[in-house]
Amino acid sequence: MRPTRSIPQTAPLYLERGIATVDSYDVHGEALWQLRSGLDVVAKEHGTVAVVSAGWDPGSDSVVRTLLLAMAPQGLTYTNFGPGMSMGHSVAAKATPGVVDALSMTIPVGSGVHRRMVYVELEPGADIEQVSAAITADAYFCHDDTHVLAVPSIDAIKDVSSGVLMVRKGVSGATHNQSFEFRMAINNPALTSQVMVACARAAARRLAPGAYTMPEIAPMDLLPGDRETLVKTLL
Repeated sequence: MRPTRSIPQTAPLYLERGIATVDSYDVHGEALWQLRSGLDVVAKEHGTVAVVSAGWDPGSDSVVRTLLLAMAPQGLTYTNFGPGMSMGHSVAAKATPGVVDALSMTIPVGSGVHRRMVYVELEPGADIEQVSAAITADAYFCHDDTHVLAVPSIDAIKDVSSGVLMVRKGVSGATHNQSFEFRMAINNPALTSQVMVACARAAARRLAPGAYTMPEIAPMDLLPGDRETLVKTLL
């Protein structure tokens, strides 16, 4: 596993050798699209597959948002993360100069708004004010209410649990008041790894050369077993 910010440089090295890649890139929006577009060119040129953002958000949660949008094309979806650890934010905080280790906990405030509680184990002589300023200015944190606290040991407080509550209220056709909720409580690394394995299966079995995100992959391609048995079992 490599930090998200290393994926744009690392993934092409494998694709150029004809090796398929599956990453859990966790930056949303334009940066994700740029990564997918760039890897798509490299993967097609070398006859292999790149699956981008194969985690749970972005990733499997993105598939749920896609289905909710299909069921209620007009409306609003709020994705509320936590309470629990964010792996991407923790890695970003740990990379801050003066930090030995870090744990970023995401606290849902509601309506898709979050608070970041960032616990840092400092190097000897490191200044918490400087570390806090660097973390709160980072792109991972600058859009949220972020609090940075120094602790003696990250291992003593580490918690790898997380979760999500996704809520959509929208309109199906001309019918209002369609309401949907999707909730899960998880072990963050375990679920991310499981989703990546499923996407690797799809990459090896079904996908033509190119780059894909999870909503672009047929759900059955993520599963072991033959198509006929899956259709009979799931429908």
